[in-house]
Amino acid sequence: QGQLVESGGGLVQPGGSLRLSCVASGFTLGDYDTGWFRQAPGKEHEGVSCLGNSVGSPYYKESVLGRFTISRDNANNTVYLQMNDLKPEDTAVYYCAADIGCGVFTSTPFRKGALEVWGQGTLVTVSS
Repeated sequence: QGQLVESGGGLVQPGGSLRLSCVASGFTLGDYDTGWFRQAPGKEHEGVSCLGNSVGSPYYKESVLGRFTISRDNANNTVYLQMNDLKPEDTAVYYCAADIGCGVFTSTPFRKGALEVWGQGTLVTVSS
């Protein structure tokens, strides 16, 4: 059974940066479309970014466009989310996920149960 494990979360000041990592085991990450979603305190899940397994531009939620960058290292079965210029409203538990297509990440409401597999999450807190 496939598994995803995130790391890299933590406490950072506004304007700071973090890089989240997500390692897959039990399946080949490159065979899927992979992405990140998050859940802020008291709010619903929302898609943040998704990277297709074939050619094409990544999807980014509008509020993170230009600040976050998703990438994938197929050799190490890992997907990353580089987060720059972090804002307090980015505070959330961040999850990585793999699915067939990026539709779940771009849809509202976000349907976590529709994903093939997702990780346990890593907490990002942006505060001074």
